[in-house]
Amino acid sequence: MRYISTRGLPTDSPRTFTEILLAGLAPDGGLYMPVEYPQVDEEMLARWAKIFREEGYAALAFEVMSLYIDDIPADDLRAMCDRAYSEANFGSVKVAPLTQLSDGVSLLHLSNGPTAAFKDMAMQMLGQLFEYVLAKTGRELNILGATSGDTGSSAEYAMLGKAGIRVFMLTPAGRMTPFQQAQMYGLDDPSIINVALDGVFDDCQDVVKAISADADFKERYSIGAVNSINWARLLAQVVYYVAAWIQASGTPRNKVSFSVPTGNFGDVLAGHVARSMGVPIDKLIVATNENNVLDEFFRTGVYRVRSSEQTFKTSSPSMDISKASNFERFVFDLVGRDQARVRELFVDELGANGEFSLAGTRELRDAKSRFGFLSGSSTHADRLDSIRTVYRQSRVMIDPHTADAWKVALDALRGGAVEHPLVVLETALPVKFAETIVEAIGVEPEVPERFASVMDAGRTVVDLPNDPEAVKNLIRSVVEG
Repeated sequence: MRYISTRGLPTDSPRTFTEILLAGLAPDGGLYMPVEYPQVDEEMLARWAKIFREEGYAALAFEVMSLYIDDIPADDLRAMCDRAYSEANFGSVKVAPLTQLSDGVSLLHLSNGPTAAFKDMAMQMLGQLFEYVLAKTGRELNILGATSGDTGSSAEYAMLGKAGIRVFMLTPAGRMTPFQQAQMYGLDDPSIINVALDGVFDDCQDVVKAISADADFKERYSIGAVNSINWARLLAQVVYYVAAWIQASGTPRNKVSFSVPTGNFGDVLAGHVARSMGVPIDKLIVATNENNVLDEFFRTGVYRVRSSEQTFKTSSPSMDISKASNFERFVFDLVGRDQARVRELFVDELGANGEFSLAGTRELRDAKSRFGFLSGSSTHADRLDSIRTVYRQSRVMIDPHTADAWKVALDALRGGAVEHPLVVLETALPVKFAETIVEAIGVEPEVPERFASVMDAGRTVVDLPNDPEAVKNLIRSVVEG
């Protein structure tokens, strides 16, 4: 298996998995993608279903990820999967169990990990991969990331104590919930550096991209990425789509649809990858909040990035994103993997005009018919109603992001755009968004025992302006001592 950039030239040399693992963005500013998607047939799907039921999630993860990773010995990769997806980390060998909600919609539980967010599903594996490759090469890595809420804590807990790794995590000042801030800022370790940036998540993401585009700085200070621009993170997320299909159907001829709360397009892109491999997925529903850039594209064909001032602060803050980094990967497939066309859309048009349009094109029709995408959006009032309804009918408490996906899923069902089985992907445990839960149902969400003292910890965070040079100076000072 080899990997190429979405913006590369046909003459560029494809890279191996371990070569792109530590790189983040490609040198040309594009994102790495596999040269082709490995295909699975009915026999392999049936074997995967048997493995998951008899051996658990870790064994399934090895089967799926080994199709994309051929430069790490199988025994080593299997051991990493076992460590990442252990019962100690996730509470059961299933790791991501499925339960039935009201209206015939199922919920895929993705928040059983160390930080109670779906990001743990990929980040625990990424921590294992980073440590393994760094040990083999004798290198150190300075991870530079941006978070709108849960990526930061998941990355920091996954990388904490890993040899040769520091984490510099940019957060939008004042934009995360108190619980999310406490999880991150409560870590007092020299290898974890939290930065509160004066701006919104998109500003944090832009700073990460600007620094990653500085090839000399990136090489000198060994800058790597854990955001979903890192292909390995997306690959790890493909596994839970397979696990969900097995639990919801498990029969190769029976397809499953998914409603996915998404802001940066990484979560739903993993579903696109699974579907492209031949996993029996029917529809992929993109659920957004009031920051509905992605919904607008699938409805109109116009991808229009919003400014910081135009990005709403909502009660599903992890989706307060108006520039979806992983969308470029989908467009790469949508335009037939034409790298020149991707450069034209994302560099020339989006870079110059802040938007591009595929309105009225075959590509937009393909997004829905060939690739199975649907979309919808949700408001604060919708979230409150969804949390209230699910709790009343199923006695299950869902977080605001999951509520967005549940609302959009029901809209699709009632409109006849999708059929059962339909699975909603969970984002996080409700405890992270207690204020909204109380507003919806008047009940404080339960605090898991492992988080009993999280709000009592001190706060370790650096305040910086929205300026790549300020962040570079911080990295220099920490690395150079």
